[in-house]
Amino acid sequence: MHSGMSRQQFEQVVSDAMDDIPKDLLDRIDNVAIVVEDEPPADWQARGWDGHEHSAADGHSELLGLYTGIPLTQRGDFYGFGGATPDTIQIFAGPLTRISRDQADLKHQIHTTVIHEVGHYFGIDDARLHELGWG
Repeated sequence: MHSGMSRQQFEQVVSDAMDDIPKDLLDRIDNVAIVVEDEPPADWQARGWDGHEHSAADGHSELLGLYTGIPLTQRGDFYGFGGATPDTIQIFAGPLTRISRDQADLKHQIHTTVIHEVGHYFGIDDARLHELGWG
C-alpha cells in the first residue's frame, strides 16, 4: 500500500471506524461482512454501482466504498428466514489512498467511507449522508 500504511494498519483503521459507531446502532448491525479490497472492478460504473465516490475536477470518479444488500429499513418480517446471504460493505484501499493527501487524511477518508456505507445499511440515502457530513 501507499502512504506508509500497511494493509494490516488500513484494516485496523476500518475496524476503529466501526468501533466509533454508537453502541445502540452497532448492536443493530447484523449479517454484514465488512471487507477491504484493493480496487473496485474496472467496470464498476458500467455495472451501475452506486457507492461512496470521490469525483475529481477532471470528471474522473473513484469508488471508495460500496454497500450491497438489503437495507434494514427494507427488510420484511421474513428476512433471514432460512438463512440470508450476508450484506457486504466493501472498502477500496487503492482509491482511498490515491485521494488522500497524507496518512491523517487517509484515516479520515476511511472513517467517512465506513460510516457512509453503514449509513446505507440503515437505509440512509446519499443526500442525507451528505447533509450529515458523511458524504
